[in-house]
Amino acid sequence: MHWPPLLIGVVLVVGVSFLWTQAIGAAWAPTPMRKVRRMLSMAKVNSKDIVYDLGSGDGRILITAVREFGARSVGIEADPLRLIFSRILIKLLRLGGQARVIWGNFYNKKLSEATVITVFLFGSTNARLKEKFERELKPRTRIVSYHWPFEGWSPVEADEEEEVYLYQIGKGPDE
Repeated sequence: MHWPPLLIGVVLVVGVSFLWTQAIGAAWAPTPMRKVRRMLSMAKVNSKDIVYDLGSGDGRILITAVREFGARSVGIEADPLRLIFSRILIKLLRLGGQARVIWGNFYNKKLSEATVITVFLFGSTNARLKEKFERELKPRTRIVSYHWPFEGWSPVEADEEEEVYLYQIGKGPDE
């Protein structure tokens, strides 16, 4: 059987894209929209916020933060295919002045501008991010995680049924 070079190229790009994001701890699984809205409402996102979504995938959290909560948003995405898709979607929705997506590994990007960070990453990835968050984020920055809590941190609010956990830099549940 002879495979056309274009098909081989597409298979390689998709395969490398999938494996790369798995390796850095952010394999893509779209966050259900109900959870997206719960994450953003639990974090009390508003027009003064800059929401960073680590592993922003198709851009659904970025777009919802802008359209429904009035925030500005920044996604960091390592997968070039999802990066292109989300950039096109943001452009088609005319949200370019309020939402943007940066290509790269979020471990290597500055996060200090964020007032809210959203994550739907592996538990081990969250654990690796804790030190970075404590080092780079301003006090009172909110971090909201879907599905995977941050081990060793006490959430300021938790919705166990929805698996959404809210944390705040420099603040525990009793502060």
